[in-house]
Amino acid sequence: MIYGYIRVSTDKQTVENQRYEIQRYCESKGISVDKWIEETVSGTKSYSSRSLGRVIKRMVKDDVLVCSELSRLGRTLFMIMEILSLCLNKGCRVYTVKDNFCLGDNIESKVLAFAFGLSAEIERTLISQRTREALQRLRNEGKPLGRPKGAKGRHNKMQGKAELARQLHREYGVKEACKILGVSKSTFYRCCGFRQMIAKCKQNEGTDISSLTNCYK
Repeated sequence: MIYGYIRVSTDKQTVENQRYEIQRYCESKGISVDKWIEETVSGTKSYSSRSLGRVIKRMVKDDVLVCSELSRLGRTLFMIMEILSLCLNKGCRVYTVKDNFCLGDNIESKVLAFAFGLSAEIERTLISQRTREALQRLRNEGKPLGRPKGAKGRHNKMQGKAELARQLHREYGVKEACKILGVSKSTFYRCCGFRQMIAKCKQNEGTDISSLTNCYK
């Protein structure tokens, strides 16, 4: 199965240019697209929650994914590497038009596979190291890290830790802050008051959501 993947970030962008580029590329390779996947979504959104993630999950050995350029897969290097690594492990191929990139059964792909694995291991090590350093620094500052004594419910788990949560969010981002505090994202957002800010923003159409949360970044 050959999949043609098209992604645009806004409704104002057109998919036709990408479709044309992919069609011409496939013609030059003597292949044709069996199924098109189009979506309007930011490349910063996790691929697993996009149509792309569902397609990759369905793909099997020797399937092909064609897109106009690597940036269509994602906006961060690690996201793109993770997607390519998944395809490589499944024995699938990835072709891009503008980058002239080909992920397949060749020596270059095997080198990439090694690089993907090494990068993932380095990233896991760095995350673990940053988490340990953050915990030690907070202990040295005398800030409580565990659940307050006597607190049992999830609503009490972050009681009195709003400022600490915001500080960790500014320094490490949501994902690592949640790991350090040992809470879910929903609990973290509730503690920081992000949900209330977003709700107010929706009530006031002239307010930009990002402007409300940026003060905690």
